[in-house]
Amino acid sequence: MEPLVVLVTAGNVEEAVRLAQALVAERLAACVNIVPGLRSIYHWQGRVEDTAEVLLLVKTARHLFEALIARVGELHSYTVPEVIALPIVGGAAPYLEWLAGEIRADTGTDAG
Repeated sequence: MEPLVVLVTAGNVEEAVRLAQALVAERLAACVNIVPGLRSIYHWQGRVEDTAEVLLLVKTARHLFEALIARVGELHSYTVPEVIALPIVGGAAPYLEWLAGEIRADTGTDAG
């Protein structure tokens, strides 16, 4: 298993919770941390935006990344949601073993 941390931003805590619950329930993620209080400054449609957002830190694996992108796209209110993967290059073995046991073994649509 190649573990990943995936960064996803949401417009509010309610949306972040909805996304996190779906990803964990569907076993696309073992855990999602929700970090409120994010301030994002970015270009969008020719303007500089300054927006309050919520950050999701999604713990998953590379083999689920495309399915995770698709699911976030289905559930997210943004036209172009942020979904960025960072490899986990090391970690406590018991945690990484737990992570591997809590996500789908393959990319199929059935949980478990």
